[in-house]
Amino acid sequence: MNNIVIRKMETTDIQAVLDVEEASFTTPWPEKIFYQELINNKHAHYFVLVVDEQIVGYAGLWIIFQDVQVTNIAILPEFRRMNLGEKLFQYICHYAIKQGAHRLSLEVRASNIAAQRMYRKFGLVPGGIRKQYYTDNKEDAIIMWVNLL
Repeated sequence: MNNIVIRKMETTDIQAVLDVEEASFTTPWPEKIFYQELINNKHAHYFVLVVDEQIVGYAGLWIIFQDVQVTNIAILPEFRRMNLGEKLFQYICHYAIKQGAHRLSLEVRASNIAAQRMYRKFGLVPGGIRKQYYTDNKEDAIIMWVNLL
């Protein structure tokens, strides 16, 4: 990995992002949702993580006043355990702060211990549970949050 870049997602990135999405989630978002997010949602901010000119990860967030909701974050399986998820998460946290955000929250599968461990490194703590949140297997989501300032 020589060249790592994080930049704003463009509509031309959607196919590569779908590849990451499909490799990462059992119920991936459809293409039209990404178009709607990029084109029609004024609160949405999406970023891609590029390694040697290949999109290997992405993250999305909504910023509404001083609150940030992370909508999704994913890294291709073959690029995990290389701290790329941490780099991307740190980037979006700094971006949110620059946009005036004070609080950040997200949902994570109860079984996704690796992600929870990473989020804890950034100070996120559990704040509640969304029962049967995930439609594929009715798994609970843990709501995690942090004060950014």
